[in-house]
Amino acid sequence: MFTGIVAAVGRIASITPLGKEADAGVRLNVDAGALPLDDVALGDSIALNGACMTVVEKTPGGFIVDVSRESLNRTVGLDRPGEVNLEKALTLADRLGGHLVSGHVDGLGTVTRFEPVGESMELEIEAPRALAKYLAYKGSIVVNGVSLTVNRVDDVENSCRFSINLIPHTVQVTTLKHLRPGTQVNLEVDLIARYVERMLSLQH
Repeated sequence: MFTGIVAAVGRIASITPLGKEADAGVRLNVDAGALPLDDVALGDSIALNGACMTVVEKTPGGFIVDVSRESLNRTVGLDRPGEVNLEKALTLADRLGGHLVSGHVDGLGTVTRFEPVGESMELEIEAPRALAKYLAYKGSIVVNGVSLTVNRVDDVENSCRFSINLIPHTVQVTTLKHLRPGTQVNLEVDLIARYVERMLSLQH
């Protein structure tokens, strides 16, 4: 489990295919940046842009993870070198600064607007229609591993648009600063909303 509070911005330094088959995954060599790794062991979980990955090897200043083709097909930002938001898995002693996050990407969204509003930035994202029922005013959403609060939701034909207000600190300490209209992002809906939907669907 995670909180959606990014601990550091790292970088995918290199990518190595795990096979020649079309369905082969890749091995990522990640520069951890300012993320402390003293307490990280092989088999531990670290979220990369909101996707939970398992550490298979530690390197000087970083770590290595293997990403399956299934994960690559369902996420963005893990198939090429570049910056990634990093967060280590929760311990029972950690503060829950964001909200409960599983590290499982539910779908991909597309940025439709990213503009200054006062001292902050307004981020508008178009999400798949299947995720619309989990999005609510003042509810939680994870965008590329960052826990954020929904400020507006508009249901449109075949999709759903929602907007978020980003304070300067969030923009500065995450990769969200690089977003532009047309950029795809990883989305994870609120964990509690998923369970509520499941319970209601079984009522007679």
